[in-house]
Amino acid sequence: MEIFKQNRCIALLVGVILVCFSAISLLSPGRINEGQNTLKMEKFGGSGHASAAALLPQTAVTPERVKGTVKPMLYTTAAKIPGHVWNGKQTVDWFTPAKLKLKAAAGTQPAKPKTVVVKVSPEAQQALKQAAAKGSQSVNKVKTASQQHPPTKLFFSRTKLLSQEQQAQATWSYAVSEEDLLLLQKIVMAEAEGEPYQGKVAVANVVLNRLRSANFPDTIHEVVYQKSQFSPVANGRLKRVKPNEDSIKAVNAALSGVKEVTDDTYFFLSLKLAQDLTVHHSRTYAKTIGNHTFYK
Repeated sequence: MEIFKQNRCIALLVGVILVCFSAISLLSPGRINEGQNTLKMEKFGGSGHASAAALLPQTAVTPERVKGTVKPMLYTTAAKIPGHVWNGKQTVDWFTPAKLKLKAAAGTQPAKPKTVVVKVSPEAQQALKQAAAKGSQSVNKVKTASQQHPPTKLFFSRTKLLSQEQQAQATWSYAVSEEDLLLLQKIVMAEAEGEPYQGKVAVANVVLNRLRSANFPDTIHEVVYQKSQFSPVANGRLKRVKPNEDSIKAVNAALSGVKEVTDDTYFFLSLKLAQDLTVHHSRTYAKTIGNHTFYK
């Protein structure tokens, strides 16, 4: 103190220095802190300081020490990568005619056909029903007429009896006489009198199948009277019977093309009454109708 009293100039100089230092510290505390931090970091010195400085660009987050506390930085190294810097610009994808065509083609779906509903009045519906009924009646009349008046000429191919509409495919034809028609009715009556209607048609089918086949005679008379083929011929029943209505209808149906057995069926017998079962053991089974079994 005595030094200050003796040297007032020195005391005044020290006071000015203190005031300046206080003013500087109040105006820029950050710089002092940075200086303190710099001084503290310089204490590491040497190669350690250089190695730490080399690692700084690769660090994801760099902490900043301020007066003994850790303060995280507000940026990362990812933000410094040039390829990931957002420049605040938005790109616009312009539509070209080619892109519009592609999108239109992708969005286009096949048009569904519209269902057209046609309303028919009750009178028109009734007229259609009557026309359909008349058509079915006309068909039934044609069938009935053909069965009441069977064709007088048959058409055959090598494998089957043809209808009248298929005569262009025929390989040969056969004219049916009145005697043939009566004989066919009688053999059906004699063989299948107690059988169902389908069984009577099947017997007529067998006779016509034999007429067509090259392995049997070429006329209805010769087919019926072939030796050891039909038992009513051998026992005389064929001459005694008189065809009933079902037998006549069955023959007419068979001549008109109705088939209860296939065109390759040539034999039938009653397993209950037959004494000779050679056909049963040597031929292929086809069908059973009533008491008759049919074979190919």
